[in-house]
Amino acid sequence: MTRVVISANTSWYLYNFRKGTIKALLEKKCEVIAVAPIDAYSKKLSELGCRFEPLYMDRGSTNPIKDLYTTWNYYFIYRRIKPTVVFNFTPKVNIYSTLAAKLVKAKVVNNIAGLGSLFVSESIASRIAKLLYRFSQPFADFVFFQNEDDRQMFLDAGVVKPLSTGRLPGSGVDLSNFVLTPALDDGVVRFILVARLLREKGVELYVEAARQLKQKYCNLQFNLLGFIDEDNPSGISSSQIEQWQQQGVINYLGTTDDVAPILGAHDCVVLPSYYREGVPKSLLEAAAMGKPIVTTNNVGCRETVEHGRNGFLCVPKDLVSLIDSLDKMITMGHAERLSFGLAGRRKMENEFNENIIILAYLNQL
Repeated sequence: MTRVVISANTSWYLYNFRKGTIKALLEKKCEVIAVAPIDAYSKKLSELGCRFEPLYMDRGSTNPIKDLYTTWNYYFIYRRIKPTVVFNFTPKVNIYSTLAAKLVKAKVVNNIAGLGSLFVSESIASRIAKLLYRFSQPFADFVFFQNEDDRQMFLDAGVVKPLSTGRLPGSGVDLSNFVLTPALDDGVVRFILVARLLREKGVELYVEAARQLKQKYCNLQFNLLGFIDEDNPSGISSSQIEQWQQQGVINYLGTTDDVAPILGAHDCVVLPSYYREGVPKSLLEAAAMGKPIVTTNNVGCRETVEHGRNGFLCVPKDLVSLIDSLDKMITMGHAERLSFGLAGRRKMENEFNENIIILAYLNQL
């Protein structure tokens, strides 16, 4: 029996982003072992039918002793379970799991799902992380990238070879779960940003755009949905979000495990990110439900939008450009927004079906 490890820096990630792949591997009679830190979703992974192995990882740490311990933790897990193939996701996992897996002669397949703030920053920690990528990725047997910009960067740097790389359309979207859901035509235009609440996701730009547009129009709602990550240096604080709510600028909707009903109630999904994204899953899910998109002409984000057809691309970090795009979405009217949404749904069906990603992983067995 093929023994497959699937690993990430949270159980939450594996459950929410790789559940379809896990189910497909189990249907192929593979033994699937999820390796991740323990959190509220670890039990849910076991309930899917895979075995769960707890991992020590401090994903926010830059302490080399802690990272070395994580690598050894991986090594002892892999030496014990003897995997046939290891599928890695998220940055630290791509580095440390790769090194440990090669020590036990397992096949390694990595997924570069955007490079986040790593390749935007010039901090010492970012430079070290880049060196670790350069050192570790040549040991991988195959590396999937979620956008061509990242793939070309790694090729130009000589980190990977063309024949050992491939391009995937993000993490894909489950088209049976995210179905066309037109918003109400009640005269109110509802916007929502769905993301971890980090500055690089454009949250502050979104709030300021909301503030200015509400002075111009009276029939608008601007909502935020996502995890408040105050441990992250770029995280938006809960006190700041509360202040925005008290000012009547936005509504914070918290977090959810079932985003579809919330997306369905909105007219447009917004992500003014200048983070180095893979392909944001929130935008894929929104487009699959027939929601027009406003996002940035930035790595990963631009893949989801055909400008003027299913949404608008604005300039990263440019408030005027963002406001202009949102204003167009407001003034175009309900029927045209629905037309944009239908174009987005067709794009998801043709390019971002989750089954494309699942098949690519099955072909790596």
